[in-house]
Amino acid sequence: MTEPTAIRIALVDDDDLFRESLGLNLADEGYAVDCFNRGAPLLDHFAAGGTADIVLLDWRMPGMDGIDVLRQMRERGIDVPVIFLTVLSDQIYEEAALAGGALDFVEKSRSLSILLKRISLILGGAKGGAEEAGGAATLRLGSLELRQEHSRAFWNDTRIDLTLTEFNIVSLMATKPEQDVSYRQIYDLVHGKDFVAGFGPSGYRANVRAFIKRIRQKFRAADPGFDRIKNYPGFGYRWGIDSASTDGVAGPDHDDCDD
Repeated sequence: MTEPTAIRIALVDDDDLFRESLGLNLADEGYAVDCFNRGAPLLDHFAAGGTADIVLLDWRMPGMDGIDVLRQMRERGIDVPVIFLTVLSDQIYEEAALAGGALDFVEKSRSLSILLKRISLILGGAKGGAEEAGGAATLRLGSLELRQEHSRAFWNDTRIDLTLTEFNIVSLMATKPEQDVSYRQIYDLVHGKDFVAGFGPSGYRANVRAFIKRIRQKFRAADPGFDRIKNYPGFGYRWGIDSASTDGVAGPDHDDCDD
């Protein structure tokens, strides 16, 4: 029988030590890794017929930064999924990466397990709520449109630049409208089942609240009146359909005191 082909990752980073360390870790996980110290060699790789299942791309590199590499990839018809892996944490960089066609944006300080989870979600086709939605290519719920194939979200036909994780959270809630989704369900979606972090048995709630706060901010940038994400104090969140009916739950401005 033919051996299954290993998933191939193109790792692009000008930091030799980081590139070597991460490349070895990914190889230990069973991935085939091609390493590039600049964007130009990556583009040459594709031009020569080389392939990759996913690209991990640094932002700050000499000669051509990551966003320019991504732009040139898309202009040349190279539609390989891209995750930015960078020390730049400001939201402006994340928004630029997602607007340019990247699927995710991960800080280098995050653990290897987080990166592996993001890679698995993209390559495995696990788009958060996609399975709950029966594998539908597009989910529409009122003003919300979720295009599962490319993990793109739209509100009133305006694109909302969500990271893959944020998209998955929205998808999970939107496939269960007016149903409560617990903090733990959302946290497990992000980090994997039974992952433990934070202080105390409920420390993970702060992590979930931070995600929800960012998601709300992004939707409100497109629609200041956005209020679909409802909080069930002490339990979790739900995607509301009728903004005029809150069913007694706390409103969307109670991120920091919902318990």
